Amino acid sequence: MKLKVVFCWSDISGYMAACWRALQESAEIDVFVIAFQALTETAFGDRLMQGIPSKLLDLQARQDSNSIEQLVLSEHPDVVVMCGWLHQPYCKLATSSKLQNAAFIMGMDTPWKDNLRQRLAPLVLRSFLQRMDRVVVTGERSWQYAKRLGIAAERIDRGLYGIDYNSWVPLWKKRSQADWPRSFLFIGRYIPVKAIDLLVQAYQDYRDRVEDPWDLVCCGQGELKSQLAGKPGIIDRGFLQPTDMESVWQSAGAFILPSRFDPWPLAIVEAAAAGLPIICTDVCGSEVEVVRSWYNGLVIPEENTASITQAFLTFHQHHAELPIWGQRSQTLAAPYASGIWVDRWQASLRIAKVSKLSSTSLFGGASAGKNRVLT
Repeated sequence: MKLKVVFCWSDISGYMAACWRALQESAEIDVFVIAFQALTETAFGDRLMQGIPSKLLDLQARQDSNSIEQLVLSEHPDVVVMCGWLHQPYCKLATSSKLQNAAFIMGMDTPWKDNLRQRLAPLVLRSFLQRMDRVVVTGERSWQYAKRLGIAAERIDRGLYGIDYNSWVPLWKKRSQADWPRSFLFIGRYIPVKAIDLLVQAYQDYRDRVEDPWDLVCCGQGELKSQLAGKPGIIDRGFLQPTDMESVWQSAGAFILPSRFDPWPLAIVEAAAAGLPIICTDVCGSEVEVVRSWYNGLVIPEENTASITQAFLTFHQHHAELPIWGQRSQTLAAPYASGIWVDRWQASLRIAKVSKLSSTSLFGGASAGKNRVLT
């Protein structure tokens, strides 16, 4: 019998749609997704969810706890998957008496930062975490936070996100059939945390130091869009849907993400899958798993314009090596293929359901909570 799983998610994305679709196509899992409806031109379009059983919530519906509970109950879930603890209407599901027989899994991508808020989190979140049967994290940095929340190591799984890897793989071969492109690519929101100001300044400094500078192509949208306008060599393509991105990826020679903070950016994983060498800062959580300096890219300090400039120059001067670095990137991105993501999640979902069943005693009492995630 198929396991019925309801994902309670926030914003939809191309990579999660690819994973949900692959999971729905599996023989073992019946998927239903509750997520936020796209509300702006710079959000991923609702059409990404075609073929995936789902309900997308508008601004009013996503705040209606009762309606969300009824929607979940109507699916009769074996497992409910929560996207963290920030959206309260979702969090209330964990205390619903009508869902007491469902197993719960929480996903988290937040890295450990050792600040006061995180040190208090085990106390603030304790009752919520006690309801979780498993926790799925993105990688090492969020695993460290999960452990500090008091979650038992045997209850933590890695691999929260995946990508449609097979659609990216051909790009390296297509790109390498001719002279490797001489251009840099940035994909992300045009906001301060993405260090757009440093990116622009560093790129201008790079242009001043070479005779034949490469273009910097930017794809995104945000409040700092004006900082890109009129700058020599910077091409602003704006926000593009995933279906419109293939030519952009193929014409790029290297990827850059100079963020000031980025929990686990999927853009790095997608760039690696596309066969690009990568420049990113050490606060990008996914660099731990996907980027190796001087192997398939460069990891540089945050908030450092000179380091970004030097990374531009290094790639420029090592153009002949970039195809090799890009091929290595694909190897590091391979574990995040949607097919492997399905295998990981099938295991996590089955274990969570078995754990839930074994934690429920006919007599109730102390045994009812023995298999929860907290130590």
